Amino acid sequence: MAVRVDGREETVRLIGIDTPETVHPTKPVQCFGPEASIFTKSLLPEGTRVRVVRDAEARDAYERLLAYIHVVGESGNDVFVNLELVRLGYARPYPFPPNTTHRDDFTKAAWEARNAGRGLWVACTE
Repeated sequence: MAVRVDGREETVRLIGIDTPETVHPTKPVQCFGPEASIFTKSLLPEGTRVRVVRDAEARDAYERLLAYIHVVGESGNDVFVNLELVRLGYARPYPFPPNTTHRDDFTKAAWEARNAGRGLWVACTE
């Protein structure tokens, strides 16, 4: 995904989660990948106002900005995108030290999604 920060477009890697692949140049489309991609785009249509929160490391080896993304709600009701993707079964937790501030939140959300049979937890057998 991309965000505009200080007038520059930045490629963002969502911290702490892993969504199924859909566009990797050497990997096939993974189970529930298209659904996760569509849902993420529905949460973040172009022009959506977001708050970018960083953790211990600012960038990965590919120079992507590492971030937790919050959709800024009109009445202060932000949506924590990283957590929402896990909570609804569109992503799995992917703790990658040192950026682990929300590791426990993501683990709990995945456990609840799996027990509720949401998303990739019911659709995929891998």
